[in-house]
Amino acid sequence: MNLRRLKTIAWKEFIHIIRDPRSLTMALAIPLLMLILFGYALSLDVDHIPTLIYDADKSPESRELIEKFQGSRFFQIIGIADGYKSIESKIDKNECLMGVIIPQDYSRNILSGKTAEIQLLIDGSDSNTAAISLGYVEALIRMHTAPSIEGRVRVWYNSELKSRNYIVPGLIAYILMVVAVPLTSLTIAREWEMGTMEQLLSTPLKPIELILGKVSALFTIGFIDMMITVIAGVVIFHVPLRGSPLLLLFTGCVFLFGALCWGIFISTVTRSQLLAYQIGMLTSMLPSFLLSGFIYAIENMPLLVQGITYIVPARYLITVLRGIFLKGAGFKILWFEIVLLLLLSSGIFILTIKKFKQKIA
Repeated sequence: MNLRRLKTIAWKEFIHIIRDPRSLTMALAIPLLMLILFGYALSLDVDHIPTLIYDADKSPESRELIEKFQGSRFFQIIGIADGYKSIESKIDKNECLMGVIIPQDYSRNILSGKTAEIQLLIDGSDSNTAAISLGYVEALIRMHTAPSIEGRVRVWYNSELKSRNYIVPGLIAYILMVVAVPLTSLTIAREWEMGTMEQLLSTPLKPIELILGKVSALFTIGFIDMMITVIAGVVIFHVPLRGSPLLLLFTGCVFLFGALCWGIFISTVTRSQLLAYQIGMLTSMLPSFLLSGFIYAIENMPLLVQGITYIVPARYLITVLRGIFLKGAGFKILWFEIVLLLLLSSGIFILTIKKFKQKIA
């Protein structure tokens, strides 16, 4: 491998990027825009649940229970209903998510030492929110009916239970994949369409020099995007960075290299900019969103799908990022994911070189 030829190709690609300021601006602005939009719009927090209460008992004990609901940040009491029909009407109109019915014998059962029951009517259209809401109610009732038992809970790593702290590190990996693959999937395909590939092949350039030259120029943009998203996550969304920034950058660079090589592999196979872009988006956006553990827990997926996730690089980067950001984990804990990410990126690089040699043979 000749470093002078590699540097020449890298400089050629860099000049091409600089001469297209609109694409350069988009490549640098889109990651920040995506992070802000997803960071603020995508939330897994369930609080301020619209709740309607029907108090058929009207006793001091029932009013005490109502005050418990009113004092909780998880519930937003939108009113006191006058019967079942009022709650049913509000739920049907999507004005209320949950109805709480306190029966007439509620206080009598409490004072006599019997089990006091209340009825809950929950809109199950959104099963996840409904299940979480039910858990909140059960916790509140246990605290209310068993005052002699005091639970002391300590939450590690995300003490305020903000879903943003969980989402933003995953967003960084998702954005890097979505930006890097389409960015490079157009490079080789553009050379084929413009007819300049034949000119490059007539030179002493080797396939590895051509690929590394193109990757190195685009790697600079990807690295800047990574820095932008990491800094924005810490400064704008206040996600704690407890681990080593150097380990984070190293792992991100390994992932970025593999993503860029995958984009070049796609453009080598297709030779069409439009098709390369479409396949690039399809193979980067969907797996990184659905099969990486970014939003949906991999453990809850079918076994076949869980097996597929092992070839999704974003899976490993997201685990590493969350470990570094929230837990302050180091290489001793995250070595398995980092090694697998290195193997995947190296494998994609080797596959790209072999496919390119086949195409020009």
